[in-house]
Amino acid sequence: MAEDPGRTSVVPVLVLRKITQILRSFTVEQPELTLQQITRMTGLPASTCQRLVRNLVVEGFLDRDDEVYRIGLDFVRWAAPGTLGLDLVRLTRPALLALRDRTGETACLYVRHGPFRTVVSIAESRHPVIRLFVVGMVMPLHAGSAGKVLLAWDPTARQEAVGHGLSRFTEHTVVDIDVLTEQLAAVRRAGFAASFEERDAGAASVSAPVFGLNGELVAALGIGAPLQRLGPTEAEHWAPVVVESARDASRHIGFRDQLCAADSPALDRFGANR
Repeated sequence: MAEDPGRTSVVPVLVLRKITQILRSFTVEQPELTLQQITRMTGLPASTCQRLVRNLVVEGFLDRDDEVYRIGLDFVRWAAPGTLGLDLVRLTRPALLALRDRTGETACLYVRHGPFRTVVSIAESRHPVIRLFVVGMVMPLHAGSAGKVLLAWDPTARQEAVGHGLSRFTEHTVVDIDVLTEQLAAVRRAGFAASFEERDAGAASVSAPVFGLNGELVAALGIGAPLQRLGPTEAEHWAPVVVESARDASRHIGFRDQLCAADSPALDRFGANR
C-alpha cells in the first residue's frame, strides 16, 4: 500500500505544534508551572500533555523541581548563541559600515569556531578591484590578521589552531609554532594585526579585537584589500582607524573601556579615552 505523503508531512508538524503550545505556556510572569496548569493552558488531553512534558524533561527542554516545571537551562544555552550572533551582527553594523567608508576598503567581522574563523558580516568596498569576501566564508586562524587577533586574545583558540595543524597556503604563511607565538605577543602589544599574502597571494588585511560586556574577546573587525592598495605603509596608516572602529563596535555591544582598557592594548595604544 502506497504511503500517503500528506500524512507523513503533517504528523511531525502536529507534534511540534503541541510542543510549541507547551513551551509558550511559560512566560516571564509565570516561569514555573505544574503539569495541571500546563494541561489547562494548552488544552491538550492530559495523557498527551503528560507524555510530551516527560519527554521534554528528558531532552532538556524543560527542567523539573518536584511538581513544578520551567524552561530548561539546556534549552536556554542552546538558544543563546543564536541570539548573541544576531545581536553581534546587528549591533556592530554601524561600526563596520563606518570602517568601510573611512578606509574605502571591504570591512569584515569575524568570529571563531574551533580552529577556524568565519565571516559573519561584510561592508563591501566600492573599488572596482576588491578582495572577495562572502558571509559564511571559513578561514584558518593562523593565516591572516583577523585570525591572529582571535589567537592573540584567546588562549583556547591558539591551542585549537595548533592542535588542528598549521597548514601552509603561501610562502608567507607562518607554520612554525615558535614564530607564531612571537607574532601573537607582538599583536597584543600593538593592539592590532596586519598580514600580507599569508592566505592568498596579492592580498592584505588589518584587524583589531572586539570585546564584550566583561572584556572578553567576541570577534575581530578588520579590512581586507589587494596588496597594491594595502601595503605595510598603508596598513600602518589605517591601523588606528581599524582599532577605533573595533572599539566603537565593542561599545555598541556593551564593552566598558574605562574598566577594561588596562587589559586591552588595542585601546591603550591609540587612546581609550580620546
